[in-house]
Amino acid sequence: MITKLIAITGASGSGKTYLANALRHALAEQIPSDAIGLISEDSYYRNQDHLPMAERERVNYDHPDAFEHDLLLGHLKQLRSGLTAEIPRYDYAVHTRSPHCQITEPSPLLILEGILLLHASRLRDHYDLSVFVDTPLDVCLSRRMRRDVQTRGRSRESVIRQFEETVKPMYRRFIEPTRAFADLIVSGEEEVTGLVRKLIDRMKLEKQATPHE
Repeated sequence: MITKLIAITGASGSGKTYLANALRHALAEQIPSDAIGLISEDSYYRNQDHLPMAERERVNYDHPDAFEHDLLLGHLKQLRSGLTAEIPRYDYAVHTRSPHCQITEPSPLLILEGILLLHASRLRDHYDLSVFVDTPLDVCLSRRMRRDVQTRGRSRESVIRQFEETVKPMYRRFIEPTRAFADLIVSGEEEVTGLVRKLIDRMKLEKQATPHE
């Protein structure tokens, strides 16, 4: 099986997860839904069972060191080889991995989404199409505020503090520069159906440009 990999990246709160899910939903109208896989880079936050909660809360989760990218790369190679992969599940409430994994089957198309997917060349080399969702940071903060307060039980003050202390500086240092490696840059403020249409059109062009095997 030949698995095509699409990476969607951008700042936290840029809309990349929403776009990835919308793309998967749109493609499912054209091909079987089980032919489309979706993996979040968040699943590869390092296991922190060995750390007390106070230390877990001080970890910089926007730094590349917070992720186990070697494990992600290994799973991508497994899936491209036609093997299943045990994708970790991350529990945001306790800042470590859940004891349960997600068994993911190989599929013709795999969508990846995450903030640092274009940071490491060892990952970039495996993508067939990479997309950077470019969204103003004030918009990202507003979206993070709504998400984290409503679904992750965090206070507005803690969300703002984390954004100013780690999210914004890590974006400037590690994420924003990866725009240069993206095949396609889209606006995170654009209506999602328009973005999905752009991605599907680009995928069609990539397919036409690929020599027949």
